[in-house]
Amino acid sequence: MNHPPLSGSRLVWITLALSMAVFMQVLDTTIANVALPTISGNLGAATSQGTWVITSFGVANAISIPLTGFLARRFGEVRLFVAATVLFVIASWLCGISGSLEMLIFFRVVQGAVAGPLIPLSQSLLLACYPPEKKGMALALWSMTVIVAPIFGPILGGIISDNWHWGWIFFINVPVGLGAAWIARQQLKGRETATVSQPIDAVGLGLLVVGVGCLQMVLDRGKELDWFNSTEVVIMAIIAVVALTYLVIWELAEKHPVVDLSLFRHRNFTVGTISISIGYMLYFGTIVLLPLVLQTQMGYTATWAGLAAAPVGILPVLLSPVIGKFAHRVDMRWLVTLSFTIFALCFFWRSTFETGMDFAWVVWPQFVQGIGVACFFMPLTTIILSGLRPEEIAGASSLANFTRILAGSIGASASTTLWDRREAVHHVMLTESIDVYSFATREWFGLLGKLGIGSDKAAALVAGNVTRQGYLMASNEIFWGAGLLFIGLIVLVWFAKPPFRPAGNDGGAH
Repeated sequence: MNHPPLSGSRLVWITLALSMAVFMQVLDTTIANVALPTISGNLGAATSQGTWVITSFGVANAISIPLTGFLARRFGEVRLFVAATVLFVIASWLCGISGSLEMLIFFRVVQGAVAGPLIPLSQSLLLACYPPEKKGMALALWSMTVIVAPIFGPILGGIISDNWHWGWIFFINVPVGLGAAWIARQQLKGRETATVSQPIDAVGLGLLVVGVGCLQMVLDRGKELDWFNSTEVVIMAIIAVVALTYLVIWELAEKHPVVDLSLFRHRNFTVGTISISIGYMLYFGTIVLLPLVLQTQMGYTATWAGLAAAPVGILPVLLSPVIGKFAHRVDMRWLVTLSFTIFALCFFWRSTFETGMDFAWVVWPQFVQGIGVACFFMPLTTIILSGLRPEEIAGASSLANFTRILAGSIGASASTTLWDRREAVHHVMLTESIDVYSFATREWFGLLGKLGIGSDKAAALVAGNVTRQGYLMASNEIFWGAGLLFIGLIVLVWFAKPPFRPAGNDGGAH
């Protein structure tokens, strides 16, 4: 069913509503991170138990995102978006009033599950409302919210948990979500997409829940349980591999699949999805790693670590509208090439971090990286959705976002695990170089003795410096490796085939 594009104030209002919903949902993936000690203490739980507040949301969200295409075909995109937004608001309020950790975790599962359709549907509905020549602008505006929200999350979470009850990190969703749902319902009246009454693919749904759920648990719990040295992790990994393998086989043969894997027959969808997933894996891995380096090795507070990371959002806010305006005149592959090149250069820049660096040396790579971020989401999303039929957009968006978010989880787990393991290697090498019989070592301990520092304290001080150097060397290696992988991704993106007309051009949208 095709609907004409919106214009004037209606277009402004629907863009605002869809952006508010995306901002709210993306914000919730990071806002609770820094508040975990406060939440755990308030609810009488250990901080290690409190991590389930994050994990529970991620697992439920990872499972529900791929279902968006099926649910949109069954109930209609507008109806599903409004319902998901309202349910997200209710779940957020219930999270905020939770009186126990178990209660909070349960409602975080509900919150993550109902949040699944918000990001994919915000993309497809936004594209349906814009005329063909402005669809690039629509994706640019959408990408701004995805970029900015994760940056504001830790800062807002820290401010709220330090000054008010932790429940407000969830209560702030209530007015935002209700406003987004009401505006969307008003502006999208009469624009419901066609629905198809399809039987539920119960086998595919079951395999999806088990496979993705176990895989997400492996990623979230692996580091804590020492990965495959843990029986629990091994069992979950085996279940995940078996379930996901059967899921692929089943869905390719199923007449009404819950996840439409046939989308991978489109070259641009495949190239774009692989590129955005690997790129986001590297990007998100360093988003997690950088604050850890600053707080544990450089003495930064959580607030200052957040402020050091925040400049990455400045240039995307300024550049995204410009890129969106002229996107229809540019080959998307050149924009993505610029993005990956900037990412690589900034990661190489960060590989020069040292213990004596000042705040500016941390901030400048973040600021410059904003150019890469501005040219990342919109061009790759355009490549992913180019050439698809209007009715395929919701399913394609949900599948691409699912692989991207799952890749982000892999990036976060891999970067922190590699960081610890490479530090252990460097620690041994650095310790071996400290020879008690060498002149430099005797001189150093002699200097500490003159300052009144006893031998035990001197040894502890040296051990601390060795650990700090080891962690910085490990982080520098990870940044360097990520930069090399971004250079390799440049080759991949050129396998995409023009023209890159914004999705739905042929039919005007929905």
